[in-house]
Amino acid sequence: MEYFSIQEMGLPDDIWLPFARIRRPTPYRAGQLIYLQDTPANSFYYLQSGRVRTFISSEDGGEKVLTVYQAGNLFGEASFFDRLPRVSSAVAAADCQVVRIGREDAARVLADDPQLAWALLQYLARTVRMLSTHVDDMSFRPARQRVVRYLLSLPRTKEGAVACTQEEIAAAVGTSRVTVSRVINRLAREGLVETGYGSLRLLDPQRLQDSL
Repeated sequence: MEYFSIQEMGLPDDIWLPFARIRRPTPYRAGQLIYLQDTPANSFYYLQSGRVRTFISSEDGGEKVLTVYQAGNLFGEASFFDRLPRVSSAVAAADCQVVRIGREDAARVLADDPQLAWALLQYLARTVRMLSTHVDDMSFRPARQRVVRYLLSLPRTKEGAVACTQEEIAAAVGTSRVTVSRVINRLAREGLVETGYGSLRLLDPQRLQDSL
């Protein structure tokens, strides 16, 4: 679940471009697996275009979405830096272009631009906060608050449009699609969001925030 963006963190949109220039991106089709939970984390990734969903799988086959990453973000970096097996899987949520960053690549880029190390620390710290928010949401918050917080966390256009489906929202906040649909319809009746075919627009983000 996308609880943060580089813009929200005050980082420039092109902050990770030194990583993006390492090599040509690899194309992934929607639904294609990028990495698997419990496998070695020998690289992390820069998302050049498209969207990527990360999720945790349980032994009984259940899944819990962690984050839907947008273009311009890094992902898979936490396990890469602590050198432990991956705690989640990543799959292309849409057709995307992904740059793989290995250890020698990361060392070279950080040596050339040490300021990137501070940006990475900030990014990792926000990831930890995001995971803590997951626990808080799943444990204590009603469905409406979880949905609203998720919508407000997503990057949006100048017109307020956000890129997500009701299925993605449901998976991200740990509820059913029927519940998400009910919440979205209620928000629409209150004049807070506008729905369309495969689209969602936040009409008044401040009012939406105040409704929490």
